[in-house]
Amino acid sequence: NNTSNNTSRRHLNVLVNYLHENGFDIDKSKLKTRKQEEVLHKPIKHVKTLLDDIYKFNRNLHLCCLMKYCCLLRPHQEIRLLKWEDFTSDLLHIRLSGNQVKSKRNRIVPVSPKIRETLKRKEGHLNIFTGLKQPYSRSYFIQLWRRFKRLNPEVDKEITLYSFRHSGAIEIFKRTGSITKLQKAMGH
Repeated sequence: NNTSNNTSRRHLNVLVNYLHENGFDIDKSKLKTRKQEEVLHKPIKHVKTLLDDIYKFNRNLHLCCLMKYCCLLRPHQEIRLLKWEDFTSDLLHIRLSGNQVKSKRNRIVPVSPKIRETLKRKEGHLNIFTGLKQPYSRSYFIQLWRRFKRLNPEVDKEITLYSFRHSGAIEIFKRTGSITKLQKAMGH
C-alpha cells in the first residue's frame, strides 16, 4: 500500500543518498512519494442491526466490532492482541500499557455490560480470541470483515471496521458535547 511504500522509499533514499555522498558509484535516489488516498469511515446508522448480523456470521468479529464501538479500541493492535491479563479481575476495565497503544500512553478503558456478558475468562496469559498465547495474524479481522461484506452486499461499501470506532465516537460527542472528553475516550 502507499503508506508502506512511502516508508520503504524514505529508508531507501537515506541509504542510497548516503552512499552517493560518500563516493560510491551510485546515482542519487529519484524515488517519488506516492499520494496516499484517505479512506472515509462512514458512520453506521443502525449499529445494533449490523452487530446482530455480524454475531450470526462470526463471534470473534462481533466481539471485535463491539469493542471498537463501546470501548473505542483499535482493531489491529489494541483488540487483536488483548490477553485476559489486560482485564481487571471483575472485567470492568481493560488496562493497556503504552507499548500496546498507538499513542504510547497507558490507557484504562471501561468495559460495557454488553461486552462483559459475552466474555468468559480464561488464564491470564492467553489471547482472548485464540485461547492460546499467540494471537491471530494482523490480517485476521480484515479478512473476516471482507468475507462478511461479500456475503452481505447490502452493507454500505464505505462502512469499514473503523466505522464502529467512529460511530462510537460520534455517540460520545452527542451525549457529552465535549471534544476533550471524546479525545480522552479515544486515547488521543
